[in-house]
Amino acid sequence: MTIVSPAPKPVSTSPQGTTPPEARAWYVLAALCFVYVLNFLDRQLLSILAKPIQDDLGVSDGQLGLISGLYFALFYCFISIPVAWLADRTNRVRVLSIACALWSAATVACGLSATYPQLVLARMTVGVGEAGGVPPSYAIITDYFRPGRRGAALGLFNLGPPLGQALGVAFGASIAAAYSWRQAFLVLGMFGVAAALIVWLTIREPKRGGLDLPASDALPAQARAGFLETVAMFFKRPALLLMALACGATQFVTYAVMNFTVLFLMREKGMSLQQVAVYYALLIGIGISIGMYTSGRLVDRFSGRSRQAYALVPALGLAGAVPLFVGFVWAPGWQLALLLLIGPTILNYFFLSPAVTLVQEEVRPNQRVLSGALLLLVMNLIGLGFGPTYLGAASDHFRTAHPGNSLQLAFYTLVPFYFLAIALFLALARVLKAEANRTGDH
Repeated sequence: MTIVSPAPKPVSTSPQGTTPPEARAWYVLAALCFVYVLNFLDRQLLSILAKPIQDDLGVSDGQLGLISGLYFALFYCFISIPVAWLADRTNRVRVLSIACALWSAATVACGLSATYPQLVLARMTVGVGEAGGVPPSYAIITDYFRPGRRGAALGLFNLGPPLGQALGVAFGASIAAAYSWRQAFLVLGMFGVAAALIVWLTIREPKRGGLDLPASDALPAQARAGFLETVAMFFKRPALLLMALACGATQFVTYAVMNFTVLFLMREKGMSLQQVAVYYALLIGIGISIGMYTSGRLVDRFSGRSRQAYALVPALGLAGAVPLFVGFVWAPGWQLALLLLIGPTILNYFFLSPAVTLVQEEVRPNQRVLSGALLLLVMNLIGLGFGPTYLGAASDHFRTAHPGNSLQLAFYTLVPFYFLAIALFLALARVLKAEANRTGDH
């Protein structure tokens, strides 16, 4: 009689199951990665279609920087905190599904906008929806994969941004070239609504902490971490705070570059929208994917020997990116510029998989969604909020005296932020080494 009852458990998808089946874990990862692709695709569509939007609505570089940076980030970052707190206490899959439906509907609204203020309002609503996308996904994946495999799983999940941007460039630019920029927003927003329904119907909520400890010691389903308790824990832990600040400095560069590269290549390097749809899409999709996945594998391999790997992997990546980035900005034509951009595109993204893995491993299972949201709050408020905003304002500043290469000069001013990010990651490495020496871990 005891032989029969355990048999259904390996194929059960009940939230009470402590060991999700391997096939279901990979399906969940693939589905959440697809949603992340749409999340980032919708987020980046504005920067990809910046030139036709500027031509249609008559907005400046500074206004583009505000709408893709500060305006979006204020809603995205701060709404993510209460949403993450709710997800830590309720069903994370449901929260993710509702969020996906909301940001997708707002993307459709972007395509219907007739004025700049209407576009601002629609983009802010996209930010509200996307606030519920990534943190719940981090926690769901962590509860579907065992320790030692999470770095690779989260590395695969973090392919969402490069794939989203590559598909956004390819399909968004192609649709805009054939029809209009508005059609691109409408079509891609409707895809997102369909994806939200698929997540709601096919993904089950995993047990919190079910794969962290033996089943007898796993976190009870009803255990709930306090909001202020989790926030205080995050900001009092030097390793977590330094990781968030280092990622923020990195994203100051990456979001600034990401939001203005298409405009830079078209306006100052001579690329057409059709060329962007092919060549830049391939570079972004392949390059960032390599960076995300490689860094996840590297921390899985080396963090067992030394926790400093969580900091040194991104620091070394950024150090290698600096000279290539300067070459990209200097290059006289788009062909050489794209060639030199390959290196920074890979190396700039060595930070995210180590950051997410460290935070998810360092906190209790019932604090994972909120801790992931706090990580994103700091790094996105600094990077997403101020990176594009700064670069757009810098371009407007230089344009008076240098109308033909204002973005080039603005891009050069990002180099000091590379060195700031490297310094913060090296400081994190020292903290991780000190913590390991105190606990006896290596």
